[in-house]
Amino acid sequence: MKNIVSYLRNIFRNAVRNVFAGVAIVSATVGAYAGDLVMHYDRPARYFEEALVIGNGKLGATVYGGIEDDRLSLNDITLWTGMPEKGSENDLSGNVGKVRRLLDAEDYAGAENANKSLQGHYSENYQPLGNLRISYGTSGHGAAGGFYRGLDISEAVATTRSQVEDGTAYTREYLASSPDSVIAIRVTASGNRPLEFSLGFDSQLPHEVSWRKGSEMVIDGYAAAHSYPVYYGAVPDSLKHEYDEDRGIRFRTIVGVDAPQSRIAMSDGRLTVKGGLEATILISNETSFNGFDKDPVRSGKDYKAIAGRNIDNAAAKSFEEIRSAHVSDYKRLFGRVSLDLGETDRRIREMPTDMQLRLYTDSLQSNPELEALYFQFGRYLLISSSRTPGVPANLQGLWNEKLLPPWSCNYTTNINLEENYWPAENTNLPELHMPLLDFIGNLATNGRDTARKFYGVERGWCLGHNSDIWAMTNPVGLGAGDPMWASWNMGGAWLASHIWEHYAYTLDRDFLARYYPYLKGAAEFCIDWLVEKDGVLTTSPGTSPENRFLLPDGHPVATSYGTTSDNAMIRQCLMDAGAAAKTLGVDSGFIAEADSVLRRLAPYRIGKKGSLQEWWHDWEESEPAHRHQSHLYGLYPGNHIRRDSMPEIADACHRTLELRGPDATGWSTGWRVNLYSRLGDGEMAYTIYRRLLKYISPDEYVGDDAVRGGGTYPNLLDAHSPFQIDGNFGGTAGVAEMLVQSTMTDIYLLPALPAQWRDGSVAGLRARGGFTVGIDWKNGAVVSATIGSEKGGCTKLHFNGTSVDIELKPGETRRINALPR
Repeated sequence: MKNIVSYLRNIFRNAVRNVFAGVAIVSATVGAYAGDLVMHYDRPARYFEEALVIGNGKLGATVYGGIEDDRLSLNDITLWTGMPEKGSENDLSGNVGKVRRLLDAEDYAGAENANKSLQGHYSENYQPLGNLRISYGTSGHGAAGGFYRGLDISEAVATTRSQVEDGTAYTREYLASSPDSVIAIRVTASGNRPLEFSLGFDSQLPHEVSWRKGSEMVIDGYAAAHSYPVYYGAVPDSLKHEYDEDRGIRFRTIVGVDAPQSRIAMSDGRLTVKGGLEATILISNETSFNGFDKDPVRSGKDYKAIAGRNIDNAAAKSFEEIRSAHVSDYKRLFGRVSLDLGETDRRIREMPTDMQLRLYTDSLQSNPELEALYFQFGRYLLISSSRTPGVPANLQGLWNEKLLPPWSCNYTTNINLEENYWPAENTNLPELHMPLLDFIGNLATNGRDTARKFYGVERGWCLGHNSDIWAMTNPVGLGAGDPMWASWNMGGAWLASHIWEHYAYTLDRDFLARYYPYLKGAAEFCIDWLVEKDGVLTTSPGTSPENRFLLPDGHPVATSYGTTSDNAMIRQCLMDAGAAAKTLGVDSGFIAEADSVLRRLAPYRIGKKGSLQEWWHDWEESEPAHRHQSHLYGLYPGNHIRRDSMPEIADACHRTLELRGPDATGWSTGWRVNLYSRLGDGEMAYTIYRRLLKYISPDEYVGDDAVRGGGTYPNLLDAHSPFQIDGNFGGTAGVAEMLVQSTMTDIYLLPALPAQWRDGSVAGLRARGGFTVGIDWKNGAVVSATIGSEKGGCTKLHFNGTSVDIELKPGETRRINALPR
């Protein structure tokens, strides 16, 4: 069988040649196109990067949609290795002075080595739950007609349809319900042949299978009590998981079948269904995880009872009832925002989505519906992976199939975790921000110990490069990690600013009062961590995440003092904490202290190339096109570098992006869309957005069929590569940033609109100050806008070169019609 990419290549060549030459392109897909928010394919998935993901914010599945053999790869967002965090047994804070003395002597190589003495243990690993495998009795009957596999992200329902030679058509619908806490699958047959299939479960984790209620498979298992990351070379892969029957997170999975007019049997660890025309498969799972600070065995959830209760409650309903409740619940969130960027030529949009993506990449054809679909897909993913209190979406959101996943599938806090939540507020999903905001509270608890034992700072809390479900906060590396990624302590400052962002969009004073101590604590650590250098305050030691500079002898190092990213994050954190204190009318002494430090904080510098200087000295980078751009934090996601108030620094940021170039990994590309948007450069923002949607083949493709790099896989998941979900979220936030930008006093409409989106509309985007915004535009100009506010307030609306003062009463929505230009 030809590899899919070889097959597609011929289709794409013909499509590029013919699609606008009046030659009709006929898709082989059955029922191929069902709307502009449907991903659709004409073959089953063979690899993860082709499969479709569903999730209810806790329980998720990767659906392959095979014809004779189907597979659902299952995940529970609370299934991790490890136990509650104990912190460092030793006080390492005395090592800080040595690193600082070496830096004062300009001995950067020595400081680099000494910086490793400030490293602790690694994070734990996020784990796969297992696989539900469904074998259908269609083997030998032959396929006839076409095949359809799709995901409707407007309803969060996946579907496959196939037909065999005797005319029987089989349909499967898959959904992950939040109201019912189950995954539900409906299998139907129409035609001459009744249903015949069997179910089996396998897992890479230790587990046992038993039976319940005569037609339910029960799987009990557990994760390792401790593990190491895949990249830790001191321990071989075979020994990186330490299993203990008495320690670690437990889980129970229950798989049940309701099949009227069918015979259900159990044998050899499988459920078999024969006869009838319809069956519903239900999957329930619960783990014993009961909080970041609780032993999952001694103080764990009653996970067995919860798993049983969930499936019993769901089994009392019909599939239609489960589906209806699921769709209603999902649409309550997803339906808040609509986006129209224009129509795609019908002959293109009826192609399978992977073909569209490849055509979009290879031919640069216009496909505004694909661009809008990608934006909405990011919102779909956030709804599907971020609804568990205190457990945010991880590096792969919810979906992971490996015991040793890339980067442990953990919380990487020097960009990736934060980027996951960039679209939460501006695309009108503030509730989904709460798992991260609650997690910050957990980090603040553990981070106080890290601040004292690693850095000798008595006030506040801090966070290193990685974390996990146990809210680990120490710098990682075990004394051997490269400081360019391992020795970094600004994660708390970065994450804490999400607290002020949530308030800025919602004006929820009760929330701000509850979470303000975490924001203040992060700011207090920053204040006490600063040192004086040449009459200003800065950090020492510090790194610019994952980047290195060249010493005069050409040697690359990462450790220095006064890194621009450190100072930018501290500046934003102090500004946000001070604003929060003023809003709440508390802590006048802290406000005065923060203002004093801000006045003394090291200023931004412009280097000899006209770019923003990344380090204290104007050093050469070891990688001029480096994927990280952390020193631009103040521009985005921070908001204190503005074109109107700091035009020279903003221009230097633009020059930095020019020097970095257009090619980067997926998450970095998503970040650059937002950076260019903040700079008002809509054309470059759009160029980079297209670059984010570059077709990347599944990782297991080889030879000429393999397309590597950063971009987008056939199933629209982000390719770092391998898969990281943050690029999806960064791209979604970037589109919103191109259309609406805001401060607490001003809203800017179409601030970075590219020429390619000259006509369009958007509704439901959020703006700071508690406003909701909609825009209709033609020929690149606003035709009309709506602005509403639940709590009322004042803002200045900027569009078409004019400004309008707006004052709204609570609950009021106003329409503004633009004057013709």
